[in-house]
Amino acid sequence: MPVSDRQLHTLITREELEAREAQWLAPYAMQSAHTRGRQQPEPEDGFRTVYRRDRDRIIHSTAFRRLEYKTQVFVNHEGDYYRTRLTHTLEVAQIAVSIARVLRLNEDLVEVIALAHDIGHPPFGHAGEDALRSLMKDHGGFDHNLQGLRIVDLLEERYPNFPGLNLTWEVRESINKHRAPYEQPGLPVALDPNASALLEAQIADIADEIAYDNHDLDDGLTSGLIKEEDLRGLALWDAARQAIEVRAPQTNPEIRKYQIIRELINRQITDLVQDSLRRLAAHRVQSVEDVRACRERLIGCSEPMQQMRKPLKAFLWTRLYHHYRVVRMADKATRFITELFELYLKKPEQLPNTTRSRVERGEEPSRVVCDYIAGMTDRYCLEEYKKLFDPFERV
Repeated sequence: MPVSDRQLHTLITREELEAREAQWLAPYAMQSAHTRGRQQPEPEDGFRTVYRRDRDRIIHSTAFRRLEYKTQVFVNHEGDYYRTRLTHTLEVAQIAVSIARVLRLNEDLVEVIALAHDIGHPPFGHAGEDALRSLMKDHGGFDHNLQGLRIVDLLEERYPNFPGLNLTWEVRESINKHRAPYEQPGLPVALDPNASALLEAQIADIADEIAYDNHDLDDGLTSGLIKEEDLRGLALWDAARQAIEVRAPQTNPEIRKYQIIRELINRQITDLVQDSLRRLAAHRVQSVEDVRACRERLIGCSEPMQQMRKPLKAFLWTRLYHHYRVVRMADKATRFITELFELYLKKPEQLPNTTRSRVERGEEPSRVVCDYIAGMTDRYCLEEYKKLFDPFERV
């Protein structure tokens, strides 16, 4: 059935969405219409802003789907309850968009940055990243933020006329988040390392911290590796626990735990919003240019909240991330990745055809092998290890 003139009149076009941004967003928000664009010119979409289009490209990418079977803290086979890299990513996006909405920043840009922030993570979480960083120390190094940039610029294959996803400049810059120097073999264009990150990127960065601190704590309690009594004396935990005990004193332990985690997140987000507004006012920020010129972080928690968060972070570091059961799995992961890396490098004929062809075309073998391993899920890495090193496993 053809679309009538009346129906056409009710459709919201990209231009109307951009006009709404101009009216609604704060003056220091990054507007979609002001993007620096893409490396490869493409016609604009009729109904999506550039950042909504980028979000869709990330969601439909292979690297994003693989996050479902990549470790957050607990390896996937440890249990279905625990967070994976994918569920963590979705939780980061939810927190980040909530903050952006209150501060009247670009929610679409924040969402795509949050959804893309971990697509460069290798299998087995930080143990996998540490292993690849060590293996690549003489070959350009490894950093999961830069690997994410390699994925969206080079490794995803979706379009006939260019490699990668051809994302906007702002999203590509924000994936890196200025955490490491922008020097990586094979990346086509250097982004500006001297300008401060957009507010939307700063939000995604701290939303990541809030999500993994509190949700790793939740998973640690559920696993039994840490106990509630271990947390007593930590000011932030005690304040949240006491607030819940006053509001719902008879709640069963499982619901009580959820409510305390929820209270912890709410307290940090409320503090973050209030102190970010204070910082923006103190630095007289009135534009995106002001944001880029400011050498201090404009999105962040107050000093008292930062001091309350530190003991909780230290607790997680010593009591969860370095719990002997987590360390054992991390050591096994390091062994899996190291032995696979060395074997593939020594015998590239063991690599799949498409990956081996990159070596045959003259690409640096270590980088090719690194890209291949970084793209693996936990279970695929385990399966490959068994196929290549277990004499009784069918290949």
